[in-house]
Amino acid sequence: VQLQASGGGLVQSGGSLRLSCVASGDRLEYYAIGWLRQAPGKKREGISCISNTNMAWYADSVKGRFTTSRDEAMNTAYLQMNSLKPEDTAVYRCATCWAGVGAYEYDDEGQGTQVTVSS
Repeated sequence: VQLQASGGGLVQSGGSLRLSCVASGDRLEYYAIGWLRQAPGKKREGISCISNTNMAWYADSVKGRFTTSRDEAMNTAYLQMNSLKPEDTAVYRCATCWAGVGAYEYDDEGQGTQVTVSS
């Protein structure tokens, strides 16, 4: 499967954005889909993973502010980001995901989309 994220942009602190992740080459329903982000000078951070039965996990850093969802008919997954903070500034990518030993694992990462939150 190939995944392509979009929907990033510049937003003020406290604002909202919705990212989209379009799947091609295979049906989205076969995969759990996760979101990762990487800020300059920081490690890549996995922030969510939603199964094909709509069970979702969130990192503590985004829990209560971000919501992931999926639309099988559109072959697209989404990340709704509310109450954005400057520390959410990063390149966001979507990927396939699964629960590993002690952490979620990611693969098939697509091209990222830049999210910039101004203070």
